[in-house]
Amino acid sequence: MTISGMTGFGRAEGALGAWSWAAEARSVNGRNLEVRFRGPPGFEGLERAARDGAQARFQRGQLTVGLQAKRSEGAGAVRLNLEQLERYLAAGAPYVASGQASPPSLDGLLALRGVIEAADAIEDPETQAEIEAAMGASITAALDGLAAGRAEEGRALEGVLDGLVARIGELTGKASALAGGQPVIIKARFEKRLTELAGEAATEERILQEAAAMAVKADVQEELDRLRGHVDAARGLLAAEGGVGRKLDFLTQEFMREANTLCSKSASGALTSVGLDLKATIEQFREQVQNVE
Repeated sequence: MTISGMTGFGRAEGALGAWSWAAEARSVNGRNLEVRFRGPPGFEGLERAARDGAQARFQRGQLTVGLQAKRSEGAGAVRLNLEQLERYLAAGAPYVASGQASPPSLDGLLALRGVIEAADAIEDPETQAEIEAAMGASITAALDGLAAGRAEEGRALEGVLDGLVARIGELTGKASALAGGQPVIIKARFEKRLTELAGEAATEERILQEAAAMAVKADVQEELDRLRGHVDAARGLLAAEGGVGRKLDFLTQEFMREANTLCSKSASGALTSVGLDLKATIEQFREQVQNVE
């Protein structure tokens, strides 16, 4: 099998010059592929790399790619935010004028949030390009780690799904064996009922005619044939290359449709019991398929 799951995590770290960073990629189940990127200011161009990398590796799932970066202390320039300083002075002026507060000191003003800023922007375009390329490589590594995690989940799902398909095939075989007794059960049931209602007027010929008509309506051979075909299709999909989650999801609906019809047409408790077991197994299969890419 080559199926892949949709849950996983990947992480990669890197450093270049005064910069260091960590890239993380994680995903959960999703009907379609959705990619969200969170990165530091000044590196917005990396979002395209994250999205392209995700689309090249995955077909389904809700992905979050994050990049946290920092510049070593003392490596960046420091600037005074005069606009923010003026706002603080204007806000405190009425309190100083009324005597409610003392005039602010320089060291107190400089300690206020937003007055002193570290300029993280990279002024050299070549250096910017080198750092972005290195960060992009870390994003790629994180996505590769995520893909490996999803593949590992797929391997864990392999045995579960294969076992459930085998169980569906086994129950279909049991239902087929029991379905052969449907006409006899229907005839006996109808004969008893008709005799109670019509007495001696219930001729054998009439009983056979009516029972035959009812047996045609209760025939489940087509449902059983389709169930066997669906089992073969499921095995083929589980052995196929690429994302098969959507196809398996659709096939699960077809499985359940045939199982429901089988139960509605059942004329015996034994066949109904097998049909209910079949529906329960199909539901387990459906739950697991939600994890397949």
